[in-house]
Amino acid sequence: MLVGGATFLLELAIIVIAQYLGARPVIAVGISFWFGLVTSFILQKVFSFEDRRTRHKVLIPQVVAFSALVAFNFAFTIFVTDLLQHALPVLLVRTLAVGITTLWNFYLYKTRIFNRAVVD
Repeated sequence: MLVGGATFLLELAIIVIAQYLGARPVIAVGISFWFGLVTSFILQKVFSFEDRRTRHKVLIPQVVAFSALVAFNFAFTIFVTDLLQHALPVLLVRTLAVGITTLWNFYLYKTRIFNRAVVD
């Protein structure tokens, strides 16, 4: 939870900075998403799920599964932002998207992506 919260705060800060520099809401959220992605993968793997395995046999399937999940989450996030950007503040929209994606992310991280019994 600490890792997710820290990553989320990083993403919100990036949104604020990007918008301050002139980025539209969808672009600002897109930029923050990708910064959060790298931070999240490393911290979730190592700290949240205590998975320090780095062998190719383990790491490659994890990166592929994580990447597929990220692609889906990114599309969902941009869709929600585009849909709601005129009705709600962009930080609230991003918070809503994070809340929704967190539900399926945690389940998939725990049972599939970082589960030591799946690939070892």
